[in-house]
Amino acid sequence: MLKLHYNLEKISMGLVVGIIVAASIGGAVEIAPLFTIDQTVEIPDDMRPHTPLELAGRELFIREGCYACHSQMVRHLADEIDRYGPYSLASESAWDHPMLWGSKRTGPDLARLGGKYSDAWHVAHLIDPRAVVPASIMPAYPWLGRPLDAEDIGAQMATLARLGVPYDDVLVANAASDALAQSRPDSEGAAGVAERYGDDAAIRSFDGDPSRLTEMDALVAYLQSLGTRAREPYAALAEELQ
Repeated sequence: MLKLHYNLEKISMGLVVGIIVAASIGGAVEIAPLFTIDQTVEIPDDMRPHTPLELAGRELFIREGCYACHSQMVRHLADEIDRYGPYSLASESAWDHPMLWGSKRTGPDLARLGGKYSDAWHVAHLIDPRAVVPASIMPAYPWLGRPLDAEDIGAQMATLARLGVPYDDVLVANAASDALAQSRPDSEGAAGVAERYGDDAAIRSFDGDPSRLTEMDALVAYLQSLGTRAREPYAALAEELQ
C-alpha cells in the first residue's frame, strides 16, 4: 500500500484523481444525509421558536464571540451527561441559524443552562465574571447595560421564516413591541407575548430594571431559554438515562 502511494505521488494527474475520489467519498458521506433530514430530524410537538428578545440576545451572543468559548452541545459521554444533563438532540437546534453547537470549551457547555442560575447571577457574571466565579478567565461585558436596538428584529424574523422557522406575519409584525413587553411583566403587551409564544416563555425584567430595555435583558433572556424551549425530548432523555 505504501509503495502504491509512493508511486502515485510521482504521477501528478494520478494524485489529483486520487484526491478528487477521496474528497468525493467524504463529501458524499457528509452531504447525503442532508437530503433525508426532514425524515430523520423530527421537530418536537412542544418546540417553540425564540421570542424576539431571546433572538436579539442570540445575536449578541454571536456578536460578543461567546460561541468561541462555550459550546451548546452535550456529547454522548458519561462525564458530560453527569455534568451538563442529557445529551443534545439535533431537533432541539432545528431552527437555529447559524447552529451554535460548537466544539471548543474554554468555559462550560451551555446547552442546558436555562434556569440553572438566577437572572441576577447572570447579570453579575456578565458585568464582572470574577465577582461570582473567582477563578474565571472570562472577559467582562459591562457595556451590555446600554439600550437594545430592537428595530431590526422583525426583519430578521421574516428572514428566518423563509428558512423554515415558524414565524408568521403576526409574530413578525409584533416583534419590536414583544421584545419590549417581555422585559415588562406588568405592561399591557406582556399577555400578548404569552399568547404568541406560550406560558413557557419567561416574561420579566431580566436585568432588574423594568423601566428600560437593554442588551443585558436580551442576552440573559437568551441564556435562560437554552434547553427550555422543548421539554418533550429533554424529559424523554432524562428518563432514558436514569
